[in-house]
Amino acid sequence: AQRAMFIYLSKKIAIPNGVKLKCVSWNSEQGWIACGGDNGLLKVLKLDSSTSKAGQQSSNLSMNQTLEGHNGAVMVVNWNENYRKLTTSDQYGLIIVWMLHKGMWFEEMINNRNKSVVRDMKWTSDGQKICIVYEDGAVIVGSVDGKRLWGKELTLQLALVEWSPDGRLILFCTIQGECHIYDGNGNPMSKIALLANEGVGSSPLIGINWYDGAEGYGDHDPPTLAIGFENGRVQLMRTETDEQPILLQTGMRASQIQWNRAGTVLSVAGLQSSSDGRDLSMVQFYSPFGQHLRTLRVPGSSINALSWEGSGLRVALAVDSYIYFANIRPDYKWGYFGNTLVYAFTKPEKAEACVIFWDTKTNERYAKYVKRLVAIRACGEYCILATSGEDSGQFILILCNAIGSPVDSKYIEVEPLYITMTPYHVVAASESSVYTWQYRTLVSKLTSVDTSALNVNREKGRERVFYIDSRSTAEEPIMDGGKIRAPLGATNDPVCTVAASSKVLLVGRESGAVNRYSLPHLTLEGQHILRCRPQVMALNCTSSKFSVIDINGVLTFFDLTAVPSEAGRDASTAGVHLSFERKDVWDMRWSDDDPELFAMMEKTRMYIFRGTEPEEPVLSSGYICEFHDLQIKAVLLDDVMRSPEKPDKEHMINFETKSLRDTGILLQDVSIQDAYQFVEDNSHPRLWRLLAENSLENLNLPMADKAFVRCADYHGIQFVKRLQMLDDELKQRAEVAAYFKKFDEAETLYAEVDRIDLAVEMRMHLGDWFKVEKLVQAGAGDDSTLTLAWNNIGTYFADRQKWIKAVAYYAQAKNVEKLIDCFYALEDYPGLEKLIAMLPEGSQLLSTIGAKFVSVGLCESAVAAYLRAGDVKAAVDACVLLYQWDQAVELAEQHNFQQIEGLLGKYAGHLLEKDKKIAAIDLYRKANKHTEVASLMTQLAKTSAAAKASPLRVKMLYVLAALEVTKFRQRALIADMTTATRGTSGGSRTAAAQTLDGLMTLDQVGSENSAIEGSWRGAEAYHFWLLAHRQLYEGQFEYARRTSLVLMDYEDLLDVVDIYSFIAIACYYSKHYGRCSKAFMKLESVPGMPKETLDSYSDLATSIFVKHPPTDPASSRARKTDDISAVGGTKLILTNVCMASGRDIGAADNVQACRSCNHRSIAGELRGRTTCPLCHALYAKRISTDTFGAVSSTMGMGQSPTAPAMPKFSA
Repeated sequence: AQRAMFIYLSKKIAIPNGVKLKCVSWNSEQGWIACGGDNGLLKVLKLDSSTSKAGQQSSNLSMNQTLEGHNGAVMVVNWNENYRKLTTSDQYGLIIVWMLHKGMWFEEMINNRNKSVVRDMKWTSDGQKICIVYEDGAVIVGSVDGKRLWGKELTLQLALVEWSPDGRLILFCTIQGECHIYDGNGNPMSKIALLANEGVGSSPLIGINWYDGAEGYGDHDPPTLAIGFENGRVQLMRTETDEQPILLQTGMRASQIQWNRAGTVLSVAGLQSSSDGRDLSMVQFYSPFGQHLRTLRVPGSSINALSWEGSGLRVALAVDSYIYFANIRPDYKWGYFGNTLVYAFTKPEKAEACVIFWDTKTNERYAKYVKRLVAIRACGEYCILATSGEDSGQFILILCNAIGSPVDSKYIEVEPLYITMTPYHVVAASESSVYTWQYRTLVSKLTSVDTSALNVNREKGRERVFYIDSRSTAEEPIMDGGKIRAPLGATNDPVCTVAASSKVLLVGRESGAVNRYSLPHLTLEGQHILRCRPQVMALNCTSSKFSVIDINGVLTFFDLTAVPSEAGRDASTAGVHLSFERKDVWDMRWSDDDPELFAMMEKTRMYIFRGTEPEEPVLSSGYICEFHDLQIKAVLLDDVMRSPEKPDKEHMINFETKSLRDTGILLQDVSIQDAYQFVEDNSHPRLWRLLAENSLENLNLPMADKAFVRCADYHGIQFVKRLQMLDDELKQRAEVAAYFKKFDEAETLYAEVDRIDLAVEMRMHLGDWFKVEKLVQAGAGDDSTLTLAWNNIGTYFADRQKWIKAVAYYAQAKNVEKLIDCFYALEDYPGLEKLIAMLPEGSQLLSTIGAKFVSVGLCESAVAAYLRAGDVKAAVDACVLLYQWDQAVELAEQHNFQQIEGLLGKYAGHLLEKDKKIAAIDLYRKANKHTEVASLMTQLAKTSAAAKASPLRVKMLYVLAALEVTKFRQRALIADMTTATRGTSGGSRTAAAQTLDGLMTLDQVGSENSAIEGSWRGAEAYHFWLLAHRQLYEGQFEYARRTSLVLMDYEDLLDVVDIYSFIAIACYYSKHYGRCSKAFMKLESVPGMPKETLDSYSDLATSIFVKHPPTDPASSRARKTDDISAVGGTKLILTNVCMASGRDIGAADNVQACRSCNHRSIAGELRGRTTCPLCHALYAKRISTDTFGAVSSTMGMGQSPTAPAMPKFSA
């Protein structure tokens, strides 16, 4: 999708004494130019790198040094850019390495083989190594510091050498036209298949160049290796093993080839025979895919060498005894619409193209990365990015706005080689097909968002595609899966350019024919014949003329309205190709508002034409963005692309036409009548507007009225009429100053006529509320105006998130609604809470405050706000949302809100479905649902016990469940007593009766939920289980035995095998072998016991009781329930067993009872602890130490009986 790359000769440097040049090389980093020629000529030149404000590059020499050291003709010059070295070689094989010292070049190293001539030498892309090849086949590879790395004698006649970009391969080209691949150490690998020579015989190689990827590769996988032959053929390859290279036939006797630094343009220099038999020197330029871009004719007999500047904007050519410099105007991918410049560039580290949307007014930039970008076009309010799709033959048109956001897109199968865009249409053309998309209509802003009823009828025809040789475009578009499919077939006369306006579409063809279609109906209205092949066309604002720039850079014009003088021409071929032409034109732009006005770029000059009359040229290298109101806006894209991510506003330049400049001068120097006459002769709305503004400044209202009428400015006419109605000249001047946006001057003039109110009104219209505040506080205006100013100033600060300043002004204006937002943004919740009391009850703002408190989790403040607003339901909902169920239930009870119970149950059920029992327990606890909590806790305890979890955890769960039951009992009892006390003394029921009913209700609940009632028993079971183990491990074997016997009462809660296994161990250690024997008997009688386990029990019992008879000590005191043979104990809560020691509590024991769980402990066994051993509740009164000591001494604590060694206990 090339617009038109252009190249022209710009400078010529003559070599003294007519010495012929052999080679030239341009250092792409520092800009030095080395050239070598006959008689040992070697020069280093440098062009001045300064650039004018208009983008014009300087062509003066800043360095011109002759280097002496060679005697023969210098054949090869090559730069090492990374290390700033120059390597040269002459016809006798002398090699010199030059270095820069204090701005001058000096010899650093010399090498002379004296056996053969050096044909070529190349540095690696990193500058670390150099490869030198001699004609006799000798190869030397050395390092940058002069060390010889390796050398070989090849049996080849070498002509050229090239390194691969990574430095791992070396390509050797022979005089016979072969190309051999060697590795970096000189080992042969293979040969490159040179398909360009097939069928035409062997042709010598004249150049090989491999782009090193320094500027990136883009995302099209372009060829990077170029091999040129003397017969004009060029082979382009992606890699050295590419089996499908691109083959070019340049039609020249080629002499040089070279890529530009970015690898986007390949230049091929050589000679071409003309029709009269003369040889013409020329350079042809190609894209990496072989598309011909431009041809440059060069004077002279032959081009011996060619080299690119690092920026890719100039080329140096060694022709005879001259160096020619050619300037290149690249075909950048760019567009301009509104105030936005959109352009694309590539980054070395990115495969995608980076597209920048730069607002040239605000300097804001938006970056967008696009894969396989083909072209950019812009017009009106949008731009089009054309890309290649993932699939072959698929293309995408993306419509973007000024910040790069995609607005719409279309998938097409027409390759967008040529694209144009109008405010309503996008036109894309391949060589044989044309696609149009009406993305916008006069009725709707965008067709993609048009939802009106008529849209159904208008949708047909929004997208059209037609074959270029078809005489009719009325067929329906060919749809394929939602995509428009391109018509099949090729054409003998391919499309080469397109142009469009809001009314006309032009399609140019290689033969010079131009098809003209109407828009939006796409009716073929005629065909025009040009005398050239068009490359760029453009229509003027009235579609009466179009400009043509051909492939040679010649600008001509075609008048569509003129009648041809030849007879027999019909209306379909009306129009005349005008004789006016300009050469070396690379850009052109019609004025948006004058059909005879256009601007063009000719080499480095910008010309503005009215008709065929040019104005004085202006030096510039800018690309024209727009031509409107006699002003031209251009962009220095060359400068923008040097640092594309940080464009400068100075890169945008504006030019005025001569008539605009002259009108400004005349308005200052001559009378208003003479200026009127000049504008009359050069009529344009911009000039009339300039005259009107000047007349307003001078209060020449009749002339201003005339000028506004001529430029059709209705608002200007009304403004003049309003001025004529004012009786005071100062008032008129103040209004004029305000019209020209000189507001301070207008305010001063209003003050002079004592009309500060008008100044206040002006500032209010402008939105300058700071000035309004000052003026009102100075005495102009009332309180309502001041309040309005404070509100708007507060909004100004709030929009910029300066909340503290906004609060100050909103507070002065007493704007509570805005204060709520500010306090919320500041997270000043105390300040927000104060507003609750300031607002009247029932205010809607209270609900707003409540919602904000809910969003940050402040439940109490939210409830206060909702209750003051009178919205009880919102208050309850806030509590539910923030999991404050206790407060929600309390509110519901206070305000008789029945729905809370159902909501609570529903949410708890949801948690239980997801097996989130802990969350459900927490929910019920906050809602004071003690029975539900106790039930879930008991279930968790049983589940943990079944999973063999930690006994301590199981005990804690049982205790928590039991405590919830206790809380439920206490709460119910208190509620019933409260109800009884509220009853009248004359009632039929007493408080005692009420209490009795409550207790009966509690008993009923307990009997209905036996799992809840058994929670204390579960706590006791695991408490004694833990206590017995602790006593055993502490060596208190007698205590452990007694406690273990208590466990027999909990066979329904603990595992029977575990209980009697522990009893056997405890009795064994306490030497109660009788009870130990009974425990073994119990274990052997457990139903379902595996035979292997029973055998192990029997063996263990035998080993014990052979040594110890199964009898207990005579001093042993039996418990009332000490009969091990009895299976299953009582299921009542134990109250006669000490929780601290497991002992039976005697009548004489000093006992401490727990008020929380009602379990008792012997005071002496507590040993100083002040909490209940079971539930860990705090005792009401601490037991004295003397009592502990007395009781402990009677129990004989600390005297553990000595136990025999414990045998292996496998059970």
